[in-house]
Amino acid sequence: MNVKPLSDRVLIEPNAAEEKTAGGLIIPDTAKEKPLAGTVMAVGPGTSEVTMEVKKGDKVLYGKYAGTEITVEGKQYLIMKQSDILAII
Repeated sequence: MNVKPLSDRVLIEPNAAEEKTAGGLIIPDTAKEKPLAGTVMAVGPGTSEVTMEVKKGDKVLYGKYAGTEITVEGKQYLIMKQSDILAII
């Protein structure tokens, strides 16, 4: 992958959306919730004001509308500022 985030941005691979409910019902594509967790794939260098706290491989939680969706080599990713990440899990 040739994507290197700039400044305090982070590239995240979202987790797959749930296919079934806890009761075993299959969820159709139109009703699936957008995943709110993912894995950090690349981290920018930070800025003089922002020190990067996440690192490649971290599992993170982020806001529902955080980031910008991009497609690289046929895979979906999110690129967002580190401040949009809510927690490392």
